[in-house]
Amino acid sequence: MPNIPNTLSLLRIVLIPVLMVVFLLPYESASAWATGIFVVAAVTDWLDGYLARKWDQTSPFGAFIDPVADKLIVAIALVLVLYKTPTWYILLPVVVIIGREITVSALREWMAELGQRNAVKVSYIGKLKTAFQMLSIVCLIFYTPIYDLPIFDIGVALLYVAAALTISSMMSYLKAAWPMLTS
Repeated sequence: MPNIPNTLSLLRIVLIPVLMVVFLLPYESASAWATGIFVVAAVTDWLDGYLARKWDQTSPFGAFIDPVADKLIVAIALVLVLYKTPTWYILLPVVVIIGREITVSALREWMAELGQRNAVKVSYIGKLKTAFQMLSIVCLIFYTPIYDLPIFDIGVALLYVAAALTISSMMSYLKAAWPMLTS
């Protein structure tokens, strides 16, 4: 039986250039299509982990490729949003979120070398951060108001919530690793 969870993670990586091209198309419907592509990627983010546990299809490759796919699609989507709306109030949370991802990834790698990977495993705040992040990106990519609902503005507000959760989760990971960092 093929490893479906790994295939879903790889699908997220394949969707990155598709998302980029569709997002940049000069058509009115491009943002709706790009939003759909990102939603598919976000659903596969949840689904691959769920299926890997349910079907006992966890693997070293899956443990590697899943977070790589997640971080790549989120970083690229945030850069696309920043490209479309190059303002300080988008730049600030984008820098915070991408900077945190780099920091925590490096911290996890270093902790794994010390045999302390579990000290910085994914926390509830990290999962909550991901949910707000994904929802904010969906709103930011869609951009267009629905009736009188300001979707983009909602996305910006959610992005700031995600950025605050990003800082909080990074601080908890650093706190957990602090004894090893200072020894």
